[in-house]
Amino acid sequence: MDNQELPIVAATRDGFNRYADFSGVSTRSQYWYFVLTTSVITFIISAIAGELVGNVVSLLTVIPTIAVAIRRMHDVGKSGWFILIPVYNFILLITPSKL
Repeated sequence: MDNQELPIVAATRDGFNRYADFSGVSTRSQYWYFVLTTSVITFIISAIAGELVGNVVSLLTVIPTIAVAIRRMHDVGKSGWFILIPVYNFILLITPSKL
């Protein structure tokens, strides 16, 4: 096996490295891998350490998650403000890239 990172690890690392970067793009797989990873980590920490610690972890991942979502909106050719429209943003999050 070669030394390439797994896509889920690379997407999560990219999401946290660019935690306050609201410009640029994130692909569909980067977005969903990041959301999956942060959700699973939050669930596991909540189960182990309690709900309060899980809520703290959730709060720590809010800004990176918003940044990844805005970059995902840019990837489908829309403004980042579209994340405020609940149903339409979900449709855009599953839409293939335009770029």
